[in-house]
Amino acid sequence: MSDSSIPTPTPGRPTPGSPSTTPEAPFDPLRLCIYTTVALLGWALGPFAVLWFAALGLAGYWKAHQAGLTRSKCALRDVRLVLAYLFAIAAAAAFFAGNTILGWFN
Repeated sequence: MSDSSIPTPTPGRPTPGSPSTTPEAPFDPLRLCIYTTVALLGWALGPFAVLWFAALGLAGYWKAHQAGLTRSKCALRDVRLVLAYLFAIAAAAAFFAGNTILGWFN
């Protein structure tokens, strides 16, 4: 006869009160891979990549601001400052992208 007070162990999950039988997964530095990819795109595509990512961030933060977000995990914290920063970066990138395009025709 089985005792209903003892939980039935589930494969892959430790039972409460017993030591974990599976080792903890090692740290996955995925963000570093993402940062490297973004830097590579920025290097390869120049101001066009900067303009693309700034516009993407600007659209995302604008949508979040409209939904009520006032504080961000970004270093600037205030969403309005983040929006101003991304707009300034997008404007500078658009200027340099325009200069690059004009340089192609000279």
